[in-house]
Amino acid sequence: MTRIPYDPSGEPNPLRVLTLDSLRCRTSMKWRTYPEDVLPLWVAEMDVPLAEPVLRAVTDALVLGDTGYPAGTAYAEALAAFAEKRWGWDGLAVERTAIVPDVMLGVVEMVKLVTGPGDPVVVNPPVYPPFFHFLTHMDRRVAEAPLGADGRLDLDVLEETFRRSVAGGGRAAYLLCSPHNPTGTVHTAAELSAVATLADRYGVRVVADEIHAPLVLPGADFVPYLSVPGGERGLSLMSASKAWNLAGLKAALAVAGSEAAADLARMPEEVGHGPSHVGVIAHTAALREGIPWLDALLAGLDDNRRLLAALLAARLPAIAHRPPEATYLAWLDCRPLGLGDDPAAVFLHGGRVALNPGPDFGTGGAGHVRLNLATSPENVEEAVRRMTTALD
Repeated sequence: MTRIPYDPSGEPNPLRVLTLDSLRCRTSMKWRTYPEDVLPLWVAEMDVPLAEPVLRAVTDALVLGDTGYPAGTAYAEALAAFAEKRWGWDGLAVERTAIVPDVMLGVVEMVKLVTGPGDPVVVNPPVYPPFFHFLTHMDRRVAEAPLGADGRLDLDVLEETFRRSVAGGGRAAYLLCSPHNPTGTVHTAAELSAVATLADRYGVRVVADEIHAPLVLPGADFVPYLSVPGGERGLSLMSASKAWNLAGLKAALAVAGSEAAADLARMPEEVGHGPSHVGVIAHTAALREGIPWLDALLAGLDDNRRLLAALLAARLPAIAHRPPEATYLAWLDCRPLGLGDDPAAVFLHGGRVALNPGPDFGTGGAGHVRLNLATSPENVEEAVRRMTTALD
């Protein structure tokens, strides 16, 4: 098929393309959960059009009727090339990958490979709420090692949690969120190497959710967990989903470290039936041809995080806010406002702006909200205006 020429130069800021009226025509969760008078800045969907290479690849597939079952290693090859170019990591071996339906279902399958029912899985709250739901649903016990007051990994707490988790001689895993959601923290190479050392010392298997890896903002550098010394026994889940807004086109990759290949090989064959073939096509196109679009997005997100910081300082200075190093999510400490454990409810009912409630993220989440920055600067400003109004 003849493909449409694509000129990646002069990419516009994807966050400035769509109007609020056009976004309200969408039928996804972000735009259908609340009434139309609510400004939704909550769930991790971005207010962007599809990157042109992705749109073209999906359209070509639909024209061809190429909507069967996924096959081949194109997605893994694209991710390996992206990882080498973006992160300087040449250790992503295609033969140590497997396609999975999405990152969280991939997490479930990886955790099943290295733990059994009732075994503990360590997490670092406040953290992505599905970690709690998925782990408990699969009959694993959540062991919390809360982040430090600085929003970073507390290695002393982590070590003590590892020690307790294996004290009875059983197995344990560590579900690492990297970069961290909701704080936007990017773990350093030194921090990740320390994690690997502790995991080896206590026999804890690391499963890294690295879905936000392409969304590292200027000033920080992403380090793949499998690339650090001692990370060879780790397992990782990666996807183009978050960075290119492809949640509705299901696909992700499970990646094994060099000493974990045998674990990945035990994953049931039927897991690979879950990803969407069209999703695989979309994710592959994003990684291969969507980097100029991603760079334009990251520049827009960088502008938005600085805008939010300025607006909060001017209008809601009591809110404590550490601008994220990665993701498009801002974690706001509203406790000085005296709004109780769930300030999101106050902002929703009083200001008609929807944010994620902090208590959903576990220990350390009370009194906080998570705000989605992946929208227009005008919507960021409107959100802060509405939050201010809710306090009047």
